[in-house]
Amino acid sequence: MKFMIDMKRIFIKQKGKILLVGCFLGLLSMQSCDYLDVVPDNIPTIDHAFRNRVEAQKYMYGCFSFMPDVGNISADPAMLGSDEIWVPEILAIYTANTQMRKILLGEQGTVSPIANYWASLRNSQTLNGGKSLWTGISDCNIFLENIHKPFDLQDEERLRWTGEILFVKAYLHYWLFRQYGPIPLMKKNHAIDAPAEEVQQYREPVDEVVDYIVSLLDEATELLPLTIENQASEMGRPDKCIALALKAQLLTLAASPLFNCNPDYAGYKDNRGRILFPQDKSVEQTKWEKAVDALKAAIDTAHVAGHKLYDFRVAFPSTTLSEETVLSMQVKGAAIDRWNTEIIWGNSRTNGNMDLQRLCSPFFTTSHRIGGGGTRSYAPTLGVVEQFYTKNGLPIEDDKDWVGKNLWSLRTSTANERQYIKQGYQTIELHFDREARFYGSILFDGGTYYGNSRINQDNTSSSTYMWVAEMKEGALNGFTIGDRSSYTGYVCKKLSHYRSSIPDNATGVDYVAYSYAFPIIRLADLYLMYAEALNEWKSIPDNDVYEYIDKVRVRTGLKGVVESWSEHAVAEKKDLPLSKEGMREIIQRERMNELAFEGSRFWDLRRWKLAKTYLNRPIRGLNVYGNTDTNFYLETVLFQPKFETKDYFSPIRTNAMLYNLNMLQSPGW
Repeated sequence: MKFMIDMKRIFIKQKGKILLVGCFLGLLSMQSCDYLDVVPDNIPTIDHAFRNRVEAQKYMYGCFSFMPDVGNISADPAMLGSDEIWVPEILAIYTANTQMRKILLGEQGTVSPIANYWASLRNSQTLNGGKSLWTGISDCNIFLENIHKPFDLQDEERLRWTGEILFVKAYLHYWLFRQYGPIPLMKKNHAIDAPAEEVQQYREPVDEVVDYIVSLLDEATELLPLTIENQASEMGRPDKCIALALKAQLLTLAASPLFNCNPDYAGYKDNRGRILFPQDKSVEQTKWEKAVDALKAAIDTAHVAGHKLYDFRVAFPSTTLSEETVLSMQVKGAAIDRWNTEIIWGNSRTNGNMDLQRLCSPFFTTSHRIGGGGTRSYAPTLGVVEQFYTKNGLPIEDDKDWVGKNLWSLRTSTANERQYIKQGYQTIELHFDREARFYGSILFDGGTYYGNSRINQDNTSSSTYMWVAEMKEGALNGFTIGDRSSYTGYVCKKLSHYRSSIPDNATGVDYVAYSYAFPIIRLADLYLMYAEALNEWKSIPDNDVYEYIDKVRVRTGLKGVVESWSEHAVAEKKDLPLSKEGMREIIQRERMNELAFEGSRFWDLRRWKLAKTYLNRPIRGLNVYGNTDTNFYLETVLFQPKFETKDYFSPIRTNAMLYNLNMLQSPGW
């Protein structure tokens, strides 16, 4: 999101009465209120902050600055906190912060929580600049209460800004709700003389939290433009499509097993005796119906606004590229082509994704390895490599063509396979005959790389034009320098822009020219959520369910789910798409493949209540210390994570709990 101004907190004196900007926050986030005891005469007033359009706009940008930096590995727990990626503990060469990986390592705790968006830390330079999201919500409240004051602000702009800050307020509540479960609702700021029972807030029940956030988004939607007209400077600011998409995502979250009639939290209640997680099964399906309606509205509005699935043929109309290259670029381009038609909402702050591109870029020459032209440290795990479909469009374990196949046996690539694997190169069966999204997302030993200035041609007329990664120890991309090397034997090439290039003799790299808006929500995400919600709402899946998942599959050269399973599945799985349970399994796998490395898996596994299954499996890779096929292609356990029921939600910092006796700690903590 292109919000460049980060205002410091403004403390306020209005009509002789100090408004409480910090005390409510203190009770939520352990932010002391002693600085409010005396307000010096030279402290800006509300009237000063909103005296004209320019000052009000600065304050608005200050509210925007609280939005979490999605896609930044230092700030977004979804990037390193799941089992998709394994990185070295210290990436000193680029001072990348790998704190978030400690979530996967089981080092979360209440004394100093990881991904601490609840309790701000004074003078902290860490997560979100040390700012609590509650502070951001407070600032939104101040803005909404005072935006009527600037004398030179036109009504049209005033309404739009109001809609934007309503959206920001909704999103900050949403983020806290998704991360911590039931939360207090900060509908307004409280006066300094407010009674203790008013200020010491409670967590509110899930349904009330959802209804309140929905009300904010509905109000925002009415005020926001359909699309952003000034695309040069305002892309990423909220519009109707973004607000409706977030509402749909929220209602899907609320209908999912983590929040909807979850028996694990049946006894989670406050000192008033209020049960915070809904347990009424009679309305369980109603929530899926609400999600269905919200998703359809979001999709229809996105279509009206011109959003459609990305097509590399349209974005890059070259006649010289093979069909294999085009298909592999479909999902990669959908994620990283800046403001392409599929992006509903993207984060245009560039620092995070430039670091990400460095961590996902292989070495193309010896100079790169010596000088730091890439790092290839953002390493996909073996579990994710195995997760992608076969070329027949279904999991390896379901594909009858793969029954009895030794995935670790060596095979030599032929001329027909040269677009994805170097012709004449020996690699394992696991890397052959996979879906195009696999080849667009993961770079492996012997795999080809489209890009790094070679964009007008692939291996259509030659077997040597595309870059090739050799990952064994001693090879160009093999394990050499600890903090610049893949620890799994794989590289995530999906998040490195194909137009980003490193000169052959470079000792450094600059990705500014092709930094991209990291995808927060894209159209394929909405399609797959819609298929999921329809499947859960209906008694059995039908053509409406199949339509939206098949739209995503066809884009990368796969057949529809019913056809794929009927033609290629083992006998006992042929009817998998015909049942609700079977389609649930298929849709979940489809989301993990389509949205791989985009942060969705972290939240999806939690809302599906599957994190205890996936995140208790060993993190595996290849033996990166091997320098021959025999000792490189050895399955290696890198770490054994441990995920418990309490890990579905983040804990609140212990010290913050001391300031509010009505506040429950997160479940299990």
